[in-house]
Amino acid sequence: MDTVEYTKKCRGLSLISGGLDSQLAVCVLRDAGAEVEAVTFETPFFSSAAARKAAAALGVKLHVVDFTDDEIALIKAPPHGFGGAMNPCIDCHATMIRRAGELMAQLGYDFVATGEVLNQRPMSQNRQSLGVVEKSSGLVGRLVRPLCAQLLDPTIPEQEGKLDRSKLLGLSGRRREPQFELAKKYGLVDYPSPAGGCKLTEKGFGRKLKDLLDHEGLDERRLVELLLVGRRFRLPDGTGVILGRDAAENRLLAARRAPSDTLVAPVSVPGPTALLQHVASEADLDVATRIVCAWSRFDSFTGDVTVKILTGDDTSTRTVPRPYAREPLLNLQLT
Repeated sequence: MDTVEYTKKCRGLSLISGGLDSQLAVCVLRDAGAEVEAVTFETPFFSSAAARKAAAALGVKLHVVDFTDDEIALIKAPPHGFGGAMNPCIDCHATMIRRAGELMAQLGYDFVATGEVLNQRPMSQNRQSLGVVEKSSGLVGRLVRPLCAQLLDPTIPEQEGKLDRSKLLGLSGRRREPQFELAKKYGLVDYPSPAGGCKLTEKGFGRKLKDLLDHEGLDERRLVELLLVGRRFRLPDGTGVILGRDAAENRLLAARRAPSDTLVAPVSVPGPTALLQHVASEADLDVATRIVCAWSRFDSFTGDVTVKILTGDDTSTRTVPRPYAREPLLNLQLT
């Protein structure tokens, strides 16, 4: 059998999240003879901070892609459905790889790589799911999984003699010990624990997202970003309320108010600011003022609370009589 000489120049883009596996993928690809740049994605649902930190530590050029519009489109209509919450993981991953493939083509590179390990995640990293992602991404033959490549079919860069298959790995399963040993080999010491990091996988956040999708929709990016802020309520006539949890969130809600929004804040006591999205009725506005009062801090104050109401350019005040019990309002809170 002829021996392949791995002397041809090979360049690729490796998806990096900042986690250990994605960092190891870069290291293994370099050992296999590739020049590697990294690509990461960011949305309001997950940050690129860990990827930026990891790329700097690895000394690899990083391309950061805004993935928000792609993610929202998938949430509205995920071809392969959701995971345990509002997380279209298979379609999200395939779309990321497709976007990375577009960048690969623009740069004239040979492949896109990921840090996936066969069977590490039973739903999204089994052999069938890996195949679905490769086909859906449009990168059949150009998608390299260096940590488990020896358990998969050779890719085009390997067949062309550009990427040394013998230097790629054959990891499988959920055991992390092989990765920890590789981390020692490559001197990787700063990496997060293997957790999700994506808000879409959290069921509580998923309920808030589904509520926004069902009422205001996801087309207004400002409202999507505000899902990360405050306590959320849905009032009887349909008004959505975001209630600040501290002074910083109160300031943020005031800054992000649109002309069609209403802002409610206590005047006579310290307390939260509420942002009401498109007030549906006067009754809902009354309930919102009671929510503001119920979550305010009274200390020794015993009078009725005055609140300021700002809609468009119009400002008014009203006094909200006691009592201010939270319990009757908890059924309106999205948890």
